[in-house]
Amino acid sequence: MSIYRQFWLAIIGLTVLAFAGSFLISLYSARAYIEQQLEMKNIDNAASLALVLSQLPDKDPVIVELIIASQFDTGHYQEIVLNDPNHKVMVARRQSADLAGAPAWFMNQFPITAAAGTALVQDGWKQYGSIRLASHSRFAYAELWGGVQRLAAWFLITGTLVGLLGTLLLRHLFRPLHGVVEQAAAIQERRFITVAEPATPELRTVVVAMNAMVDRLKAIFAEEAGRLDELRRQVNHDSLTGLTNRPFFMAMLHKQLAAEGVASQGALCLLRISKLEDINLRLGRQTTDRLIQDLAVTLRACAERYDDGLPARLNGADFAFLAPAAGDLQALTHTVLRALEDEFCPRWPQIGDLFHVGVTAYRHGDASSAVLSSVDKALAIAESKGVNAAHVLDTGTAMTGCRSAEDWRHAMTRAIEEKRLRLECYPVLAAAGRPLHDECAARIQLEPGDPWLNAGDFVPMALRLQLTSAIDMQVVRLALDLLDGNENEIAINVAASSIADWHFNDELAALLTANAAKARRLWIEVPEYGVFHNFAAFRSLCRRLDPLVGKLGIEHFGHHTGEIARLAELRLDYLKIDANYIRDIDSNAGNREFLGALCRVAHNVGLLVIAEGVVTAAELDTLQGLGFDGATGRGVSRQTPD
Repeated sequence: MSIYRQFWLAIIGLTVLAFAGSFLISLYSARAYIEQQLEMKNIDNAASLALVLSQLPDKDPVIVELIIASQFDTGHYQEIVLNDPNHKVMVARRQSADLAGAPAWFMNQFPITAAAGTALVQDGWKQYGSIRLASHSRFAYAELWGGVQRLAAWFLITGTLVGLLGTLLLRHLFRPLHGVVEQAAAIQERRFITVAEPATPELRTVVVAMNAMVDRLKAIFAEEAGRLDELRRQVNHDSLTGLTNRPFFMAMLHKQLAAEGVASQGALCLLRISKLEDINLRLGRQTTDRLIQDLAVTLRACAERYDDGLPARLNGADFAFLAPAAGDLQALTHTVLRALEDEFCPRWPQIGDLFHVGVTAYRHGDASSAVLSSVDKALAIAESKGVNAAHVLDTGTAMTGCRSAEDWRHAMTRAIEEKRLRLECYPVLAAAGRPLHDECAARIQLEPGDPWLNAGDFVPMALRLQLTSAIDMQVVRLALDLLDGNENEIAINVAASSIADWHFNDELAALLTANAAKARRLWIEVPEYGVFHNFAAFRSLCRRLDPLVGKLGIEHFGHHTGEIARLAELRLDYLKIDANYIRDIDSNAGNREFLGALCRVAHNVGLLVIAEGVVTAAELDTLQGLGFDGATGRGVSRQTPD
């Protein structure tokens, strides 16, 4: 039994006890008082009637009987009896009808017994007789019963008011306790919240202790997340420059060439420090390290100008820069050269020959070996041109092809209105081979009869034209329709720009509420970069969607592992780990250690961990051993293993 209910029972018990005690005391006191007054009335009335009869000059029996009858007929008496000195009844009047003044059970339970009044009737100096008079008790019962009813009504009203005030008081007193209960439940769900300290000293002690424990858990979790992020950096980043290292960069390049939902084309830039060994001999190791760090800072600044731009250090002298969705290679090359000539070279005027740059285009589906060969050729040509030179190999075409931005806007808007969007589903399986859900990717047909474009072909323009909210809303409707004929649950992703659109959030919540049964089988995920770029908007979206959808998660996770402590308060259900960390995991000991630690941290806050981009059976087996809860990719089959 809850303490709240126990308090309520205690209050009710005390109230009933107080009412019963007060009621009985009041009832018996009132009855005693009425009996006393009734007895005094009997005595007084008997004396008065005896005096009247004594003053009659002639004690005519008829007159005497008329006087007694007139007194009795007033209706206030149970009996009036006149006896002679020998106790013989001379006149008797008694009430024959049972005129009850209260319910029979009440009169039986609380009888009123008042003694009759007696007085002597004189005839001169002689005794004429004696009169006995008893008042009728129905009036006393009526008064006593009325008092009981009024007292009961008063106690009922008072009890109701006390109950209301008690409810308000208990709610006020128990509000901190409810907060502690919610805090304890949140800890069970791997969420860490604090509660305001109450004014009640006893409860304040409990709340302070709970808050201290939550703060300690937060600190422990943040410390663990910090170690995890440091491990990620050690495994996937160059220790000198902080840029991504060659294995991670190659995994990212493979993802851009083969993964679903990426830009259809982009640019790869390869930069080499000229004659690094000679520079090292001339300047010394420490100065050369500063030169390399300066170049990394310049290259990182260039990468920040492009969405998802990724700079990397491949080896001692070679750096790379991946620019997904970069259509104009000449503009990219000009940006890199300007940054190097204006920011990097002036800091090292003693060295004339500092760098060479090769740039090439890639397209989705190209082999990584072919792209690397192309960019090596571009770099070789740049080196043949002379000092601080660059060369572009295969300028390619713009991402938007021959369409202008306005043409794209018109085509995509009309495709949305005419519902030329569809979903293609891919399996996401648990470690045991059972389906977790189907991951659905959007396709759009710009004109009737045109080929269907994947997300990488149209999403960059949709982002630029601010059409992602309309597309995402249509995707949600398609997913809800698809759930009618699909026995598996379905996962869709929502663009980062959409979660910051309050109109989209309102429309999404209304749509999910109207389809509550199907919405409970829908998984919604947001890319990691969108979560931390619009964290306040994502937190608000999670609070609105948590009671509406089946599960909420983050896709392409892994680049902000140091921020995982912030996710504990969002009640998320799962993380999908970026394919960059999954690539060749069976042969990458560093990433195995990192992903194993990530699984442990995520499981500690109640999150499922799902791998993206699994290609080989060896990768899948390794991931299962690391504790992953599911996987998706070309290496994942719908067939359940024997």
